Amino acid sequence: MIVEGQIAGRGILLSGPPGTGKTAIAQGLAKALGPETPFTMMASSEIFSLEISKAEALMQAFRKSIGVRIKEETEIIEGEVVELKIERPVSGSGTKVGKLTLKTTDMETIYDMGNKMMDSLVKEKVSSGDVITIDKATGKITKLGRSFTRAKDYEVSGGNVKFVQCPEGELQKRKEMVHTVTLHEIDVINSRAQGFLALFAGDTGEIKPEVRDQINTKVAEWREEGKAEIISGVLFLDEVHMLDIECFSFLNRALESDLAPVVIMASNRGITTIRGTDYKSPHGIPLDLLDRLLIVQTHPYTSDEIKQILKIRSEEEDVDLSADALDLLTTIGSETSLRYAIQMITTAALVCAKRKGTEVQAEDITRVYSLFSDVKRSTQYLSEYTDSFMFSEADVTMTEAK
Repeated sequence: MIVEGQIAGRGILLSGPPGTGKTAIAQGLAKALGPETPFTMMASSEIFSLEISKAEALMQAFRKSIGVRIKEETEIIEGEVVELKIERPVSGSGTKVGKLTLKTTDMETIYDMGNKMMDSLVKEKVSSGDVITIDKATGKITKLGRSFTRAKDYEVSGGNVKFVQCPEGELQKRKEMVHTVTLHEIDVINSRAQGFLALFAGDTGEIKPEVRDQINTKVAEWREEGKAEIISGVLFLDEVHMLDIECFSFLNRALESDLAPVVIMASNRGITTIRGTDYKSPHGIPLDLLDRLLIVQTHPYTSDEIKQILKIRSEEEDVDLSADALDLLTTIGSETSLRYAIQMITTAALVCAKRKGTEVQAEDITRVYSLFSDVKRSTQYLSEYTDSFMFSEADVTMTEAK
């Protein structure tokens, strides 16, 4: 629905206990959407650590999650390189002379090249048989691949060599170019004196509302003229219960605007206090905002699901688990937590390597389990030996002093 543009300006809440895959769902969604759809992921606590105001931080996150696909026609030269000749003076100083012969299936032309074009061709390592495009406006050279007619020139070619057909028709043609940028990138370029270079400076600072209003008006004109289209992306706010009442008020208003992405929130809290107030609410979110959200409940994993996740994770970490070790790890994950079981994979592999084994066995898991405590055992240990810890000693000392 997000890719097809059928859903935008909506809110979704992923609610569930810790370790039930809320963040994993968001990361999977980001990869499924692909590079064309903007995806912004941030923890809500980050808003309070920035040098800009909370409203500005949220607004920038919103603008980063909205893309603009700009279409423009440009003149290009596209063809197969027949010959590239660069003549340098014998003395080593003086003007270089270069000629580039390009062809298509219908025609062949020789072009005289300037120094800048010659340097670009050398930098791109263009040689005879390459199919290239040259942007006439900017002089940018793009190597599309090698021509099929030159496929037999070399007996061995690298795996990254791409073979393409020789272009048809005329060498000079008009082509529609598509550039995808976010609204935030356009904001930064237009709000800073250094323009495009401001994107690499890191600290964008506050952006004036007047600048954003002008950009929104211009983007609306481009949409009417068919030069651009809006791509509604995704903004993922983890730990949404960390936001305060001012941020929630901003989200309420921002979701109603025309340019709003899909906002996905995640919370592992139950009924808790709304930050900045004395009122309690489900998930720490005001009821008026909660009413706007589609709530998705996440549940703890079953044993079979934990086993499958641990198997995939061990394969990703190149760790060979025996059947008994995987079963024991699954049991531990069910009784403690999935995160604790995942952390045991690498440490068990180190224990296995120490005894010069090739496959992690059940005894390796048992050894790691005895060395590293989970939350339940750590809490139990603190309860049993609470008097031995520092603050208990301080309390005793203060009591004796009195």
